[in-house]
Amino acid sequence: MDGTVDDAGPGVPAGRTRSLLERFPSGAGSTGLGLSIAAWVAHAHGGSLTVATSARGGARFLLRIPVQKRP
Repeated sequence: MDGTVDDAGPGVPAGRTRSLLERFPSGAGSTGLGLSIAAWVAHAHGGSLTVATSARGGARFLLRIPVQKRP
């Protein structure tokens, strides 16, 4: 299962994409937990959460979680 969120905001500064998924790095007035929790849940299920630049100019967040077929 893949889920993508794109925005047209200011984007993510070069070199900051990895730190966005760590706990408490936010300097924008938030707790800095949301993306780290989403990444942790994805990894717990064998998936991933990645951050890149969107074609719209902002940020792109891609959540991938493998789907197991039932017999």
